[in-house]
Amino acid sequence: MKVGPQVPDGRVKYEPFACAPGMRLEAHERVSKLQFEALNARLDRLEMIMERLEKRLWLTVYGVVGVILAQAFQGLLQAAP
Repeated sequence: MKVGPQVPDGRVKYEPFACAPGMRLEAHERVSKLQFEALNARLDRLEMIMERLEKRLWLTVYGVVGVILAQAFQGLLQAAP
């Protein structure tokens, strides 16, 4: 243990130290922060994937509607002389 300089009234000043429970609490807080950051990153990626899937779904719906309308128009052209 290091002893620091003496205080004017004759007492010895010791260097501050970190206690084990305090260090464990800090480590737990850092781990929790990292876990939340990772969770937020995963949620952002999931949201981006869902947006892309939604765009693909709408493209498919518009394609199906287009095919149905094209067949209906083709049927009208064949029926009319």
